[in-house]
Amino acid sequence: MNKIAINRRIKFDYEILQEFEAGLALKGYEVKSIKTGHISIKNAFVTVRDSELYLTNSNIPLYKYAGNIKNYKPDAPRKILMKKKEISYLIGKKQTEGLTLAPISVYNKKGKIKLNFALARGKKKYDKREKIKERLEKRKIERKMKQSYQNRTR
Repeated sequence: MNKIAINRRIKFDYEILQEFEAGLALKGYEVKSIKTGHISIKNAFVTVRDSELYLTNSNIPLYKYAGNIKNYKPDAPRKILMKKKEISYLIGKKQTEGLTLAPISVYNKKGKIKLNFALARGKKKYDKREKIKERLEKRKIERKMKQSYQNRTR
């Protein structure tokens, strides 16, 4: 499994409840572009339209050897391929509990481009601040422990 693109901010902005794997409906030149590492899911999200899921706001630039393809939109929504039961489950969760579907990563699995996305709950501002404080305190403790260890070994 070769990870091509990762959304690094997802764990900071969302509380991940459940992860899913799905395929993406792509054209050949889009697959080539993704396999060469040209995709961004930084601001992407998953939307529901006509009881189908779409990866929206992801950026896949045109493959440089694709030739002249008219009307190509790099940020067009791409259909997510899943079973109907899974899609209806996700739509129900999203509507009843007000959860979000956020992409985590795009990777290559056995020659197919896969999307890993999560059913997530958005964090509040104070939750994010708490997380930052915890990280800073943990760093302080580690620094002091390292200093005390260095003082003992001298």
